Amino acid sequence: MTSPQREQTRSVGDAQCRVENPGGARRVVVTQDLPGRRWLEELAAADCRVEVCVEYRPLDAATIRELIGTRCDGVIGQLTEPWGEQLLRTLRDAGGAAYSNFAVGYDNVDVPAATALGIPVGNTPGVLTETTAEMAVALTFAAARRVVEGSRYMAEGHFAGWLPTLFLGRRLYGGTLGIVGAGRIGSAYARMLVEGHKMDLVYFGPHANQELEDFVTDYAAFLEAHGERPVACRRAASLEELLAAADVVSIHAVLNDATFHLIDAARLAQMKDDAVLINASRGPLVDEVALVEHCRAHPEFGAGLDVFEHEPATAPGLLELPNVVAVPHLGSATIWTREGMATLAASNVAAILRGWPVWPDPDVAPFLTGDAPHAAPSIVNARQLGLPVFGADASAR
Repeated sequence: MTSPQREQTRSVGDAQCRVENPGGARRVVVTQDLPGRRWLEELAAADCRVEVCVEYRPLDAATIRELIGTRCDGVIGQLTEPWGEQLLRTLRDAGGAAYSNFAVGYDNVDVPAATALGIPVGNTPGVLTETTAEMAVALTFAAARRVVEGSRYMAEGHFAGWLPTLFLGRRLYGGTLGIVGAGRIGSAYARMLVEGHKMDLVYFGPHANQELEDFVTDYAAFLEAHGERPVACRRAASLEELLAAADVVSIHAVLNDATFHLIDAARLAQMKDDAVLINASRGPLVDEVALVEHCRAHPEFGAGLDVFEHEPATAPGLLELPNVVAVPHLGSATIWTREGMATLAASNVAAILRGWPVWPDPDVAPFLTGDAPHAAPSIVNARQLGLPVFGADASAR
C-alpha cells in the first residue's frame, strides 16, 4: 500500500488544514482529523492529495464550502455537518464525484439530492455494532447503579464510610429488558444483557427479528438444561406494551418523521417509576424537555444518554439532574472502531474515484486488514445511481 508523502499545512479562510500526500493528482477534503493511518494510505494509493481540517470544532456549511473551493474530487464529512442540496451542489460544481460520511448514519445528508447530482454517498457500517452496544450497556449500569453519583460523591470528599442505605440502585439481573428497534445494535445490546444478566426480553419494531428470537429460545434451553431459570423473548404488539413491562428501555430506532419524539411525556408516564431509559441512537428520538421534567418528578427513574436532541446543547437542567448520566456522543469511541470507520470512509471515496464497483456484502471485515477488495465498502445510493457491483460486474482484488 502506498505511504503518504510528507505532510504540509495550509490555511483556508479561518480554518487550518494539514496536507497529506501533497503531490497527489486528485484532491480530497476531510473535514475533521481521523484516527489511524490506514485511511490515509488508502487515499494515497488512489493518488489523492488529502487536505485534513484540524479545527477541533464542528464545521458550518460556509467553512466547508471554503474548504471545497473550486476543485475537489471527494469529501469525507461528519454526522454533525449539514450536507444538504446546496453543499452537495458546491461539491459537484467543484468536480466532486464522491462523498462519504464518517458514520454509519446519514440523516445529515440529503441522499435524494446527492443522487440527483450524481454523487455517491458512502457510510461506515459493520464496525460500530458491538462498540455502540457496549456503550449502551455501560450507560445502563451507570444509571441503574448510580455510578456517576457515587463518583462525584467521592470526588467532593463526602465519603465517610460504608452505610447500609448509601446510593441504593436497581438490580438488573433477571429483570425485563425492553428494546425499541431490534436492528444490529439493538440486538447486540439485547444479547449482552440477556446472556450476561439473564434478563427477559421484550422488543418492539416494524419487523420481527426471528434470529434474535431464536437466539433467546436456544439460550433459554441451555439455561434450563443446566438447572437455571430460562429467559424469555417476545415481540410487543405496541410500544406502550413494552414501556409498561420493561425495567430498562433502550432505544435503537432510526430517526425519521415518524420516530421524532418517540419517547415523549405521555410515553415516559407509561414507564415504571424506577425504570431506566437509555438512548445511544439519535437525540431527537426523546423529547428532552419532557425527560427533564419526568426525572425531576420521579427521582427513582434513571436515564443514560449518549446523544441529545439539539446536540451539542442540552435541555436546561438536564446535566444538573442526579438521576441522569450523560456522555458526549461516545458510542463508537474505541480506537479499533474509529480507525475502522476512517478506513471504510476513505475506501468509499478512493474506490469511487478509481471507478471501482460497490461491495455487495454487509460484512466489511475484508477492508480492515491485509489487501482490501477493489471495491467501495458501502454506498447507500449505489442502486439508485446504477453503480456496478463487485462480483457481478467485476471480481478483481
